[in-house]
This record gives sequence, C-alpha cells and structure tokens, in this order.
Amino acid sequence: MPSSDRVYPVRAGDGRVVAGPGHVLEAAGAETPAAQAPAAAQAGAGTVPAAGVSVAGVSVARAVEVLTGSDLAQVVDLVAWIEDGWLHVANADGASRLPTGDPDGAWEVVRGRDPVAVQDPLHGVPLAAALADPSPPSARNSYPFAGRRLLSVFADPTRSPDVVVVHTPRHYWPERGGHLGEHGSLDAGQSRAPLILSGAGVTACGLLPKAARVVDIGPTLAMLAGAEMPGAEGAPLTDLAEPGARHVVGLLWDGTNCNDLLDLASRGELPNVARLLARGVALTGGAVAEFPSVTLTNHTSALTGLGPGRHGILHNVYFDRATGRQVITNDAASWHAACDQLRDGVLTVFEAVASSRPGATTACVNEPIDRGADYSTFGLVRALGVTSGTAEGGDSGEADGAGGGRMDDYLPSAQDDPHASPDWVAADRDYSWSTRVDALGLNQVIDLWSEGQEPPALTWWNTTITDTGHHGGGAFSPEARAALADADRRLGVFLDLVDRRGLTDSTAILLTADHGFETADPDCRGDWDAVLREQGLRFRDEGYGFIYLDVPAPAEPPTRAAPDGEPEPDEPAVDLLPPQPAGS
Repeated sequence: MPSSDRVYPVRAGDGRVVAGPGHVLEAAGAETPAAQAPAAAQAGAGTVPAAGVSVAGVSVARAVEVLTGSDLAQVVDLVAWIEDGWLHVANADGASRLPTGDPDGAWEVVRGRDPVAVQDPLHGVPLAAALADPSPPSARNSYPFAGRRLLSVFADPTRSPDVVVVHTPRHYWPERGGHLGEHGSLDAGQSRAPLILSGAGVTACGLLPKAARVVDIGPTLAMLAGAEMPGAEGAPLTDLAEPGARHVVGLLWDGTNCNDLLDLASRGELPNVARLLARGVALTGGAVAEFPSVTLTNHTSALTGLGPGRHGILHNVYFDRATGRQVITNDAASWHAACDQLRDGVLTVFEAVASSRPGATTACVNEPIDRGADYSTFGLVRALGVTSGTAEGGDSGEADGAGGGRMDDYLPSAQDDPHASPDWVAADRDYSWSTRVDALGLNQVIDLWSEGQEPPALTWWNTTITDTGHHGGGAFSPEARAALADADRRLGVFLDLVDRRGLTDSTAILLTADHGFETADPDCRGDWDAVLREQGLRFRDEGYGFIYLDVPAPAEPPTRAAPDGEPEPDEPAVDLLPPQPAGS
C-alpha cells in the first residue's frame, strides 16, 4: 500500500515546496477565514459562483482555461469542477456537464466531444483488449460511474478541492512521485480492482462479464458475516452470495491488475487464486474504485462502503480549509491515526459486525482503516509506540528507540523469505521492503488462524507487494507478475492451513484491490503546476491533482529528504507478533 502512494513534497502556486512526507502543516492562520472555504461550501450545497466570478480571489474559470489548453493535453486527461448546480468536466477536445442532483443522469455536451462519453466498466476487458490499446487517450477511453465518483470528491464541506485535474494514463511524472506503473485517474484501467468471491455462501460461479464497485466490498463482507451496513452507499452483492459463512476473509492485494490476475490464474501461474476460482466467481469487470483511484481513499471506501465525500479521506494527502492544515494520511508517521480523519457517522465493517453480532471477533492485518477491529496491527502500533525509522530505508525523522522501538526491529529478512522472488528482492529496495511487510502479515494471519483457537468471524488482510511490483515495472511487467506470484504463494500457505483445520467449507473468501494499474510513457512528460504558476494563479496542488485556489502557504515550510537527495520510501505496516515459520 504505502509504496504505491508515496507522499512527495507539495508545491504552492508560487513554486515553493510547502510540505514533505509525514508532515501535517498549519497554514498562515490557525483558522481559515470563511472566504477561503471550498467553492461548493461558499455558494451552498452543490454550487459555486458562476464562471468568471472569483473563488477566494482566484478565478476557477481561468484555472480551467489554462488546464484545458492544448499545450497540456498530453498530461491532462480532464478537469472537473462544480458550478451553479452542475458538475463540469472539460479537456482540450470538449466539455460536458451533469446536474449535481442526478449523478446517474445524462451528460449535456457543452462544446466539442464529451470527455466522459464512454462509461463502460468492461472497457479494456479481457487482457487481450487491454494489451491491444494500452493506456489509451481520452477519445478511446472509458470512465465508469463518472458522475457519482466525481461528485463524491466535491461533497466534503471543507476538504474538497476547487478543481480536480485528472492525469492521462500515459503521464510520467517522477518529479512529483510518479512511477512507471501508475494509478489515481478516473479511467477504467486505473480504476479496475479485481473481485473474486469463493467458498461458503457463494452462489455464483465462473467468470461473469459484469462489474461492481469498491464501495460494495464492505457491505458484501458484512452480509457474508451476517451483519448489515445500512448507511453505506455500496450494496451487498446478493446476486453472487448469501449469508451463512462461519468465517469471512477479505483479501486486499493492493494495486492488482484485474485482467492480469485472471489471465495468470487461468494459465496456472497463480495456482492458489485458481483454487479460489474453482469454488466461486470472478467479475471480469472487477470492482471500480472511487476517485481518486489511490490507496487510502479506496481502502477506506472498501471498509466503510462510502465514497470519499462522505468518509472524509479524500486522497492520500489533501488540504482542510476548516483548520488551515494539510492532512497526510498515507504515510508511516500517520497510518496509525488514519481513522481520526473519518467524518462523524462513518461506520466500518468491523463496527458493523460488532453491532450485529455481539461477541463475534474481527481482525485487521496491516490495514490503517481498523476502527472497531478486535485485533489490529495498527492498534498494537498505537499501544506500543513503535516509530517509523528503519535501518534499511533511512530514518523517518522521529526519535529512534522511543516507545516500542523502530518498525525495522520487527521485520524479518526479505532475503530469507521462501515466498519471495529473490531476483526482485535484490533489484528493488521497495520490493524488498514490501516483502518484509507481507511476510509479517502472513505471520499474523497464521497466528490468528492457528490450531486450538476459533478464528475471527471476519479477517481483513492487506498485501503490499502487488502494488510495489506494479509501480516498479508497470502493468503486465515481469516485476508486477513476480509480485502476484509472491502473493499467491502466501495465499497458498493460508489456504493450506484452512484446509488442515477442516474450515474450508465454512469459510467465505473475497479477494479484491483498491485500484488498478496502467503503464506510463517515459516520453509523456509535463507539469500543469508550472503552467498555472506562469499564468499568475495562486494555489495549492495536493496529491498532484487536487487544486485549492487562493490558499496561503505556510510561512516556514519544513522539508525532508533522504541522505541521497531522493524522497524517502514509505514505511511498512508492522507486525508485532514474533516471526513464525511459514505454514506453521
């Protein structure tokens, strides 16, 4: 998870670096004046001032004009904003709009070609179709559930940006934290997570040409476990499964490409995923992520059944105008406190199971969105005061040896992991780090399901190596496929344990991810922030694409860099159980 979404320094409109990883920054004032509230909030729900009227002293219309210019077309897929009760999208080729009160309604073309004319969630399915037109341009792309997903981004009263910039699938931006393999956009390829249901209570079978949404994950897990999430935006997938499982397991393989997963399983290269498919069903269109298709936004959506505009974690990093602070949620220094950012009234699936089934236990392994879980990796981190410094990746800036020591103290050697691909462990430091995290995640799950005790009614298990491999090599690359094979071997250890305990027929397993992946083009470069600055616009760009207009930058911006001058790698979710032999 974290290696996919490293938080790199954010830049203000004047070009200054205003934040580094792990920092929560206060702007010039302790409280943000009402004039700096988000555009939608100033004008009332679902509206902002008309085009040409400035928002906090800066014209949204001018920002949109700059961002949709032909000189940025290769890096800007589309721009979105809300104005006078309409959700607008535009790019260099055209513009359209949708009434904010009708998220599934028809889009009205304003000029040229509708940027979101195609919203087919099965676009680029199966693998052969994706390989025939990789990382396609807007005119050949698809944007599933565009209205609902974009409207959610603008629904938070103080954290929503004024303008959203969606980067093209081919955009390569290492200067801002980009990788060869990329996600975060609105299109089908970067938004499509796999969805497999297997085992007890699963009524469908085979490969079905349909799609669900990531917000359906939590309600489906709750349904399988005999619980309900009545306030969720998503819905339980009752056409695929029914209640009745004694144990429910949710597997999130971060960043897994749905097409590749199903193809590799069909060819025998992921034998343990194939074991799940033999006893269940997969949707070839997978589960469509919420926008932006980034890690912590969609981990939260999966476990709450809500879009970001309701659960509050709008991005891995965003700005909150109510406090005048930048908020970084997907970072080693803040994972343990991620749930503090949830909006009032949000219910996690762990809380739903506890409410519906008093006495039932739940477990949350290597996952920041853990509120309500009886066992939680990050609960132990909070209790023991483990810091995020590592000997391998450098020091996070926190004091070493405080509380429970450093995360590195609890991580086993990647080189000794029998489930890892040794060539990639040696070649890629991020791959080595994720291997250590996932080895310890497996140890936790083995301990929770060990002989002599009743396993949890609901277990959630987050895997990181899949995301790291896809970022490092791009979709369908040897590194991405090695990462999938590693995850499959760890899955096999768990499935063998479930078999030995005689629990296979009473256990339901759901495998999904938080987003998909596409491969960037190293020749497709460009930075819209530079162009906005040239035009004299004052802004903050958070997470690269969330534009907050006329927001003051901190007076004394802190910075942080690794000794080699490169941004430091994120730290792992830590297992605090003793390392155990695989399969024990």
